[in-house]
Amino acid sequence: MERVDADGLTLALDSAGPADGPRVLLLHGGGQTRFAWGGTQGALARRGYRAAALDLRGHGDSDWAPDGDYSPQTVARDLIPVVRRIGAPAALVGASMGGLAALLLAGEFAPELASSLVLVDVTPRVNPAGARRVLAFMRSRPDGFADLAEAADAVAAYIPHRPRPAENEGLSRNLRRGADGRWRWHWDPRMVEFPDDGRPIPTDRLLAAAERVRIPTLLVQGALSDVVTEATASELRTAIPHARHVTVGRAGHMVAGDQNDLFTAAVVEFLDGLPTRPAAK
Repeated sequence: MERVDADGLTLALDSAGPADGPRVLLLHGGGQTRFAWGGTQGALARRGYRAAALDLRGHGDSDWAPDGDYSPQTVARDLIPVVRRIGAPAALVGASMGGLAALLLAGEFAPELASSLVLVDVTPRVNPAGARRVLAFMRSRPDGFADLAEAADAVAAYIPHRPRPAENEGLSRNLRRGADGRWRWHWDPRMVEFPDDGRPIPTDRLLAAAERVRIPTLLVQGALSDVVTEATASELRTAIPHARHVTVGRAGHMVAGDQNDLFTAAVVEFLDGLPTRPAAK
């Protein structure tokens, strides 16, 4: 694990793959950690890419923001020193919260740092009902869980279409055990402390950023997603006319976790088709 300074915060970063491979930066969604990309990061590394996975501010082993600022524009600014550290330009693969930050980086803050863009089940305008469902889950257990099995029950109820793992130990990477012995999610709860009508997503700014994106772009949508709809996907394709759009079957908003093999295949096919693909061995 590396440490990167971003606006006074220390962010955690893991890298895998050949040192001279094309750069890929994996950016998880809200409430996740860099370990959400385990299967995809390994596959990219074996393919010849130098794949880095970041814990966003307030998540995993990265610092929490003292002022509680987890807006997409602030997270996007954090990415500037990260991409410079791993080697710019980089392909940005971002899910949900990470995708919005990647879009702002590529279309507003530092387009020169991005070689391509993959948005994982996120668009500038999201379906309000789906967003409320995500927030309801993130806010649902402020007192945590007695054990990993209880946490697994909560996840299974939230994502009923995903087969439940035989073991619960994998969840330990997304939870931390407090002094009281209870397990809580590995992220700052202030991230979701805003009114439901507070509109934390700056839709107009994100659409303006999308209209300025000139790099190859891919939208990966979960077929079962209630966050990205055909209408919001169409709006993105209007803003980025050259964007490709693929749908992953039997996957909801958490596409990489629901159908990792299909998701990874779509990302690899996209990146392999770019001029920056790894040299043949």
